[in-house]
Amino acid sequence: MGEKLERRSLDSESFLGINYGEVANNLPPPESTAKLLKSTSIEKVRLYGADPGIIQALANTGIGIVIGAPNGDIPALAADPNFATQWVNSNVIAFYPASKIILITVGNEIMTSTDQNLMSQLLPAMQNVQNALNAASLGGKIKVSTVHSMAVLTQSDPPSSGAFNPATSDVMKGLLEFQRGTGSPFAINPYPFFAYQSDPRPETLAFCLFQPNSGRVDSGTNIKYMNMFDAQVDAVRSALNAMGFKEVEIVVAETGWPYSGDTNEVGPSIENAKAYNGNLIAHLRSLVGTPLMPGKSVDTYIFALYDENLKPGPGSERAFGLFKPDLSMTYDVSLSKSSQTPSTPTTPVNPSPSPKASAGWCVPKAGVSDAELQVNLDYACGQGIDCSPIQPGGACFEPNTVASHAAYAMNLLYQSAGKNPWNCDFTQTAMLTSSNPSYDGCTFPGS
Repeated sequence: MGEKLERRSLDSESFLGINYGEVANNLPPPESTAKLLKSTSIEKVRLYGADPGIIQALANTGIGIVIGAPNGDIPALAADPNFATQWVNSNVIAFYPASKIILITVGNEIMTSTDQNLMSQLLPAMQNVQNALNAASLGGKIKVSTVHSMAVLTQSDPPSSGAFNPATSDVMKGLLEFQRGTGSPFAINPYPFFAYQSDPRPETLAFCLFQPNSGRVDSGTNIKYMNMFDAQVDAVRSALNAMGFKEVEIVVAETGWPYSGDTNEVGPSIENAKAYNGNLIAHLRSLVGTPLMPGKSVDTYIFALYDENLKPGPGSERAFGLFKPDLSMTYDVSLSKSSQTPSTPTTPVNPSPSPKASAGWCVPKAGVSDAELQVNLDYACGQGIDCSPIQPGGACFEPNTVASHAAYAMNLLYQSAGKNPWNCDFTQTAMLTSSNPSYDGCTFPGS
């Protein structure tokens, strides 16, 4: 049994989670949502509260559940250990282990609120929840954390300069000592979408969407970052390291991109949302990690499962959902188990009479400049693929031209990133082909 479970966990995508917000009046029943989730490769769900209907519906699915104690509960949790015990009894023990609760987040973005009282009550509240779990012999199985916005960093660019706000460093240090002692993760909400909104240049958009770009060099480490997600997560890593908490792991509690918004909002669109979430998922699946945390993927909860139609604020706030209330996809980012690794894209770029037209390779379009191809080459080889065949002495080094090397690297990235049509976009400089571009002992992977 143990061996079987172990094997399943190796095949699974335990790093992939989703946020299930409920500020809406049109959500499907929890049972339907549980069924939907089981049809996807999503392994974890984060709730903002502890809705018993949802926790119950997720019983015996194997899906990990993050539950939240809302900000309003913090004073009582901090002041009264009995309240914490009751909270754990009602929201955890009543459902566990059938419902696989893995993490309790106490409060959301408290450290960037202006409420000094809540800030000072946060650690005692977390300690009381932990003590209640310990008393129920669940201390090692369910972790206790709190969620932060990126604004907990006063410095994040370049990533190596990442630093927490000195004004709240005493409180932060206390939280981190607790988290180091209990092995709980530091939960953060990085949003490249907001970074783009504050710097809406085309090159920033490509950097935020994991698309080909010339990269950004961290002057502190000389590391070249190829996307904003890695840069933001590594800024948090640097801040934790600078405070002496190298052992505390990071979890991305929220990240996402809206597919529509108000007319005056920069960035929301189906195309951008699909590129961000699709490329993020491919990046996580590659297990390449970030420059400061290579070789593994940070647990990442995408925002969000559904739109929340009653959320206040700009239109984009109500347009983050990957699925609609009728359970259909808003757009496809390869989450469905049936379409995990399609051998051919579901929509051929040049439709032909056969719906399964083989489009097995990704190649540069004709007329693309060497400068653009060089950007694609640098980008592709910076994503952790094996570019040694196009290095001197490699089988594909000759002809030694940018065009030839870029074609090899672009195709290899397309093949390894999931072979989805959007993996062969390269800011509209690439196309899919069914003609094998391999030559003279240089083999281009593909169908």
